[in-house]
Amino acid sequence: MNAAMNTEQSHVVLIVDDAPENLAVLHDALDESGYTVLVANHGAAAVTRANDMAPDIILLDAVMPGMDGFEVCRRLRAGIATRHIPVLFMTGLTETEHVLAAFAAGGTDYVTKPVRQSEVLARIAAHLQTSALVRQARSALDAFGNAALAVTPTDGRIVWQTPLARQWLQRYFDLDGPGVPETPPLLAQWLCAAGDARRAGRDHAPLTVQRGQARLVLTATESSDGEQWMVVLREESDAAQVQALVALFKLTLREAEVLHWLAKGKTNRDIGDILGTSPRTVNKHLEHVFEKLGVETRTAAAALAMQRLRSGMAAEPPPW
Repeated sequence: MNAAMNTEQSHVVLIVDDAPENLAVLHDALDESGYTVLVANHGAAAVTRANDMAPDIILLDAVMPGMDGFEVCRRLRAGIATRHIPVLFMTGLTETEHVLAAFAAGGTDYVTKPVRQSEVLARIAAHLQTSALVRQARSALDAFGNAALAVTPTDGRIVWQTPLARQWLQRYFDLDGPGVPETPPLLAQWLCAAGDARRAGRDHAPLTVQRGQARLVLTATESSDGEQWMVVLREESDAAQVQALVALFKLTLREAEVLHWLAKGKTNRDIGDILGTSPRTVNKHLEHVFEKLGVETRTAAAALAMQRLRSGMAAEPPPW
């Protein structure tokens, strides 16, 4: 067994071509390199096979009778289960307009016919490596309970999302079902406005959605290639902010509650009424809070708490 078979045998490649001789040549080359190969000889079969089998990468003929490769790619990009799959176009059409059409349809890359097997294998390996790095980054976000989603800024389409982001979108935007096939209209409008602001060189405020006593804040960060934006979500509530203060300043729960309400402008008497304790006890807690924060006044404590909350709770995962 060669090295390629050791490293690539778990990857599934879908070849889509209406010419049997092309399918046979590519099938043999990929099979010998250790890939699991699926085939489809027309567009409708390609879409079905991609949804059913979730291949790691697709080699797609651009020109086919009926549904051509461009339409196949558009349909794959429209489906939440298939939009992340790299699509490598195979085409004899080398004119600029056809190359642009392939990328406009959502293609990842292209090779020209007659296809050179060594080139196809090299491009497949490169795109699979990139895809694996992206999956690892997403898995890390999932594992640490981060809420984030990626969107294409041109149309606001959700490319992927972490489980926590999906859960919050469903709750705050009244979405049904296990997935989020479409971008909520309010989110789409905000993304459009954020894009306009960025093109004009201006900042755009985060999107805040209120739900009872809690609120969801969404902040968009542009990736290095500009093709996708990452939207970081955070949920804010009195309980969440109190827990954040506990972690940020190593406070007791009651000290954090006192600081939380102090930062909201409440007096000792107000805080005592809210927490069911006396103003004298509140003042004792504040003495401990001042010592732990290294401040001497209520104003300084409130300002430091708000500053650290804004920076700590808005922390974003690293770009890739």
